[in-house]
Amino acid sequence: MNTADSTDAAGRPGAAAEEPGAAEEPGAAEAPEAAGAPATAQDAPTATAPAPDAIPSPASDAPDVAPEAPKDHAPKDPDTRDAPKAPDAAPGTAQDTAPDAATAPDAAASAELPPAQGAPRPARRWGRTVLLIAAAAVIGVSVGTAVGYRIQADRPPTPLPPLNQPGLAYPAAPLPKGEEPPPLTAAEDRRVKTDGDLRKLLAPRPKGAKDMDVWWLKNGWEDGASYARGYRWPVAVFEDLVERDLRRIAGAAWDQGGDKETHIELLQFRGGGSAMTHAEQLREQHAGADGTPLQGNGNGRYYVLPPSDVGVGVLMHRARAVFQRGDVVVDINIYDSERISQTEIRALAERQLELLS
Repeated sequence: MNTADSTDAAGRPGAAAEEPGAAEEPGAAEAPEAAGAPATAQDAPTATAPAPDAIPSPASDAPDVAPEAPKDHAPKDPDTRDAPKAPDAAPGTAQDTAPDAATAPDAAASAELPPAQGAPRPARRWGRTVLLIAAAAVIGVSVGTAVGYRIQADRPPTPLPPLNQPGLAYPAAPLPKGEEPPPLTAAEDRRVKTDGDLRKLLAPRPKGAKDMDVWWLKNGWEDGASYARGYRWPVAVFEDLVERDLRRIAGAAWDQGGDKETHIELLQFRGGGSAMTHAEQLREQHAGADGTPLQGNGNGRYYVLPPSDVGVGVLMHRARAVFQRGDVVVDINIYDSERISQTEIRALAERQLELLS
């Protein structure tokens, strides 16, 4: 093909490029020699048709001979989706006679191709399987429970073992008149002691000691408000005493010469549980100190506390004993500018415990 051939009879430049198959299909110049052969998918070129903008308009830019497509670039298994559409054949050519023969191999090849990679797969439906498994589990548990109850109901009742407690020691009938045991004396009945004058159960003052005239005692009795004022939070202490149903407080205060003082307070409640709670609260005030258990009492302890500055340049030593006996709580405090021995506080606590026993 030369430059003169690039102009068609109509006088349009570049008419050869617009001729079917001339620009889209390399090797179109050889088409007349193969006019009698049917077109196949392998004969289709791999290159796509150029865009209309890419077609050279001047006739001088068109090449004389279209280059042949390299045979190495021909795909072994062409995919009809990527292959360019076969150009329309000119009238009177052999392509008009066999259109079906050209498309049949393409359809067969496309049917055998695997699906394109990356295509979304249909989601699996697990709803029905999960429902079946859940229903089977519920039915299994229900059937197992029913069978278990049925088996247990069919079994004979198991007799309980006999109680390992002998019969009550009370006599079947009251003793005849005159044979009843004598009632307990006041010394034997502890409740009789505490129901009487509680001041008589205070430990006696030692020799050389004198009774002190203190504001918080009136004739050996102390009210709850005066007792609560001896603490840092008197309102809270007073509320606790009211909630625990405090009955009365008996107290004593001695002056033993010098800076030594001894205070004893007996707090009686209307129940042993309240007394136990109050005694425990008093012991918690010295949780960091090493107390010593009081012999003869399950929850009693006595303490020798380190000295503290009372604000006038004098260090004041303190020893304390706290224990509970029935419905009475005993609180003993010894103050002195000199060190107090454990023997002194222990002896006083044991003497007070003996009076309440």
